[in-house]
Amino acid sequence: MATQLLDQTLGNLACNIPGATRVFHAFHLDFCCGGQKSLRQAALERGIDALAVQERLLALNPDDALEADWRKAPAEHLIEHLLLRYHEVHRQQLPELIRLAARVEQVHGGREECPRGLTELLITMQQELESHMQKEEQILFPLINRGGGPMAGGPISVMRYEHEQHGDALEQLIELTNDMTPPQGACNTWRALYRGLDELRVDLMQHIHLENNLLFPRALGEETHNG
Repeated sequence: MATQLLDQTLGNLACNIPGATRVFHAFHLDFCCGGQKSLRQAALERGIDALAVQERLLALNPDDALEADWRKAPAEHLIEHLLLRYHEVHRQQLPELIRLAARVEQVHGGREECPRGLTELLITMQQELESHMQKEEQILFPLINRGGGPMAGGPISVMRYEHEQHGDALEQLIELTNDMTPPQGACNTWRALYRGLDELRVDLMQHIHLENNLLFPRALGEETHNG
């Protein structure tokens, strides 16, 4: 029991333990793009105690979980959820975050803690995400809904690669903003910006997790089940 979870992948743990993603966020473990790494390996790379993470996971109460269980949902239902909960939400989030970032950079550019370059990074993220989501909406998701099977392999490999790029952009966001932590005396706009960025991070990681670790393996017949 002591090492029960250490050699399972973060992706499987995120799929199979309700509430696990909240624990992974708390420890800054990448369960979406890094979902194929074991808990032991991911914790070692982060320099944190894997047993402490496992302890938190084992202490979770499944009844307290906020996220729905998508493991048994039909692919078309999961796709509909991805479109409404993530694609539409990202399209609402980013224009406002870009506006707030531009305001903070304009007003507070002289402060050492100012996230200079954040507006440009968010504009790039918006363009890349929009292109990515359109490819899913127009090509990949209809293919999966038609039972594309192995034919979906090519588009899925492209989407997984682009997910890695989104993960790199999130790392840049974290670095620029001191992990979305506003400096002492930050104005309301600055605080609202960092709250919104943290929401974007959580949403984007959950979005990528559901695709990388659930939808894509199911579409390719690669699903594994760890209880």
